[in-house]
Amino acid sequence: MSASETPGEFTVVIPTIGRPSLATTLAALDADVAVVVVDDRPPTAMGELPGVGSNRVRVVRSGGRGPAAARNAGWRAAGTPWVVFLDDDVVPAPGWARAVTADLAGLPEEAAGSQGRVEVPLPQGRAPTDDERNTAGLAGAAWITADMAYRRAALEKVNGFDERFPRAYREDADLALRLRTAGWLLVRGERLVRHPVRDDGPWASLRRQRGNADDALMRRVHGPGWRTAVGEGGGRLGRHALTTGLGLVGLLAGALALGSDGRAARALRGGAVLAGAGWLALTAEFAWARIAPGPRTGEEIRRMTVTSVLIPPAACAHRLRGEWRVRREGRVHGERQAPGGQRVHGERRVRR
Repeated sequence: MSASETPGEFTVVIPTIGRPSLATTLAALDADVAVVVVDDRPPTAMGELPGVGSNRVRVVRSGGRGPAAARNAGWRAAGTPWVVFLDDDVVPAPGWARAVTADLAGLPEEAAGSQGRVEVPLPQGRAPTDDERNTAGLAGAAWITADMAYRRAALEKVNGFDERFPRAYREDADLALRLRTAGWLLVRGERLVRHPVRDDGPWASLRRQRGNADDALMRRVHGPGWRTAVGEGGGRLGRHALTTGLGLVGLLAGALALGSDGRAARALRGGAVLAGAGWLALTAEFAWARIAPGPRTGEEIRRMTVTSVLIPPAACAHRLRGEWRVRREGRVHGERQAPGGQRVHGERRVRR
C-alpha cells in the first residue's frame, strides 16, 4: 500500500461482454468512484461499450476468456487495497459507495472479503416463473460476485480466480473456499444492489446445465463435501442420472424386442414398459416441481414440460464432459499446482 492510499480505498471492477445493462450499472455509481470495466468480448469485437464515456472509467481487455480471467485482469489493473466486483446487470442502490466504505471500515486484517446484499425485485400480482425464481436465488447465495469486495492482498495470496472455470458459475464459490481454506475470513456487509430479472429465452434452463461440467472441477479441487461448504443442498444430478438411465434402458429394451420373438421378446417388452414407466414418473415429478410454484400459464407449462424432458440427459452429458476434462488434465499434467497453493494428486489435496 502506498502512502497516499487508505485502508478502505477501493476500485470497482465490472467484467462485461457489452450487455446494454452495463450503462445502467455505471450510471448508478457516484462520479468519484474509480471503475475498471473489463471488456471480455473476443479480440475481434468492435464498437463502444454501453455507458463507457467518463474519464473515471478505465477499460482493459481480457480477450474473451471468460469472467474469471476478466476479473483477474480487472483486479490486477486496480491499484487500491480493496477491489469490489460488480456484475454488469446489477444496479447499486443510492449511497452504495458510502455503504462500501462503511462495510470495509475497521475490518480485521484476516478479513479477505465483504459481500453486499443482493435484492431481486420479482413481478407483482403473479407467481414468479422458473427463470425468475432461479434469479431470485441470488439473494441468498454466498460469496457471489454480483457484489463482492476482496482485499487485494488476499487475491494475490491465492492467485485470484481460477481461470479453468469458463463461465459465470462456480468461479466465485471456488475463490471463497480457497480463501477460507487458507485461513481468511469472509463477512457480510450492509450495502445493497438490485439484480433485475430478465427473460433469457425458452432454453435458458437447458443452457444452465453446462454448469454441471464446472461442478466436476469443484469436486476435484475441493472434495466431495464442497456443496455443503458453500451452503448448497445435494442437487438433482443423482435423480437426473436415474431418469436418463431408465430412459436409455427403455429405449434399448424396446429396440431389442423388435428383433426378438417368443419369451425373449415378451421379457424385453416388459422391461421396456417398466423402465419407461419409471422414466415417465421421474420426468413428471421434475416437471411438476418446476410448474407448481409458478404462474402456470400455458406458455410456462409448455416450456417446463419440454425442458424437463431434456434437462436430465443434458445435465448428465455435461457432467461426464467435465469429469473427462479434469481427469484428462490430471493425466497430462500429473501432479498439478492448484490455484490455492496446493499440490493436487487426483482427488487428494496435499498442503504445502
